[in-house]
Amino acid sequence: MFFALIQKLLALAPANYTIKDLEQLTGIKAHTLRIWEKRYNIVTPFRTDTNIRYYNDADVKKLLNVSILNRHGIKISMLANMTHKELVDNIIAVSNKITDAGSHIENLVVSMIDMNEAKFEKDLNKLIISQGFEDTFTRIIIPFFDKIGVLWQIGAIHPAQEHFMTNLIRQKMIVAIDGVIPISTPAQPKTFILYLPEKELHEIGLLFASYIIQKAGHKVIYLGQMVPYADLGKVAATIPFDGLLTIITSSLSLQNVQEHLNQLADDFGNKQILISGLQLKTNHLDIPTEITVFDQMLTLKNIIQ
Repeated sequence: MFFALIQKLLALAPANYTIKDLEQLTGIKAHTLRIWEKRYNIVTPFRTDTNIRYYNDADVKKLLNVSILNRHGIKISMLANMTHKELVDNIIAVSNKITDAGSHIENLVVSMIDMNEAKFEKDLNKLIISQGFEDTFTRIIIPFFDKIGVLWQIGAIHPAQEHFMTNLIRQKMIVAIDGVIPISTPAQPKTFILYLPEKELHEIGLLFASYIIQKAGHKVIYLGQMVPYADLGKVAATIPFDGLLTIITSSLSLQNVQEHLNQLADDFGNKQILISGLQLKTNHLDIPTEITVFDQMLTLKNIIQ
């Protein structure tokens, strides 16, 4: 009922996409798209009053499906003549044979745009069963979120669509964390406080960090999203711990990120401080020597082990 209502609301404000948006979304070059339009009528673009072409949600979903099927050997001339049902039937058939990460990611993107909870769950469950939770996250989910970042940047997805798939993935991660079995018992287990700074809501990476740390046999004190710095200090003063971990993605200005790093180094320099996030990857920051920056979860795994 809830998702049906959200879909209805989204239908009231359909998104429009430029050909460059389609290139980023589908991986099909703009030049190729123009040829397919002209030669095969694969999609028919709309036109603005000033004759600029644009596309809608249905075009995006069709081209995502076409991209997957074309990559799996079906010629564009055949795909152009398929009905919507035939495209969907072929996607279902191909999805049982898909091995490359790109096609798995595109499948999830289509389910997210459609807000098709059943298909999203089925595809994600199949990946976790066949590849394992950890491999699915590093090979599929992280690149999927990178793609979501592009979609968000160009205004191609709505907040409801992002929340929809984020909550489904979050549920899977919590189940995985609850059932984690340490691969070993360290001689001296450590305790890590995990948190996100104020205004920071992107929790998926933090949850996966919790999974990695606990699987390595260490303990986690999980504070979650939007933790005021004063509250972090109170917890740190109350509970013995060995390290801090945070991920800074989008909430803080560059100046505030630098101030946050400096404050952590000053207050917790005698602890292990681990930090990641888009802000650290894309900005030139003065990283205090007390802080270790990890750029991907495999790096964190190596640090922890």
